[in-house]
Amino acid sequence: MPIFFRRLPRFKLTEPLVTVAVPSYNQGRYLEKALSSIFEQDVSVEVFVMDGGSTDNSKAIIERWSDRLAGYRSNADDGQAAAINEGIGLGHAKYVCWLNSDDWFLPGSLSRLIRVAEQSPHSPMAYGRCWNFVQKTQSLKPVWVEPFSERRLALRCIISQPATVIRRTAWEKVGGVDPNLHMTMDYDLWWRLYKECGPPRFVDNYVAVNRVHENTKTKTLRVRHYREAIATVRKHYGRVPLKWWLAQPYAVWFKSLAR
Repeated sequence: MPIFFRRLPRFKLTEPLVTVAVPSYNQGRYLEKALSSIFEQDVSVEVFVMDGGSTDNSKAIIERWSDRLAGYRSNADDGQAAAINEGIGLGHAKYVCWLNSDDWFLPGSLSRLIRVAEQSPHSPMAYGRCWNFVQKTQSLKPVWVEPFSERRLALRCIISQPATVIRRTAWEKVGGVDPNLHMTMDYDLWWRLYKECGPPRFVDNYVAVNRVHENTKTKTLRVRHYREAIATVRKHYGRVPLKWWLAQPYAVWFKSLAR
């Protein structure tokens, strides 16, 4: 499928407020839910689906939504981070975010986040609470999200990626996500946004759902995730808190056994 960009009607009165990149690869069974949740939001969006050349039913789903997408493509790419940067770079809205194709927004989430971001024009982003939807048990569990503090961010990632919106000026200032990272691109991004642009704003509401299933990277590549996270903390915090050396290795080991 070639890259396709839809020209918006010249009479369109509402400029998009949020650019949403949707990176995807062989996630057709979830993609419809993700796209529906974006277009059900009560703010104007421009959506770019960046599919990595899926071999499942993803292309059919993308075609079905094509008249509402600002752009889409389906071909081999340089990975998730590069696809995110590509999709967001194609847009021009004031705020940006990405939604992985196996996650979804809750109703009214983008307007709730943007309302808080607008109240703090010097803050690079706003983030809210997020649910983990455990596919195996069909149950919801809260993701560990906290009000922002540098010390707490050094102990764990306290920001959940699906529950965020970022000011485009801040995104462009830090250069988006690092395409060299595969597991902690979001964690690294929060650090860079904070260091370059200031602390983010916390919204004490549930705004998104992160789907947990057997094929997610955090389930299948736990050791790599742990190593990247430690490197990220050391790079941005200057040292690795003792917690990472004590509790975290046992958590990785235990969760690996539980798979």
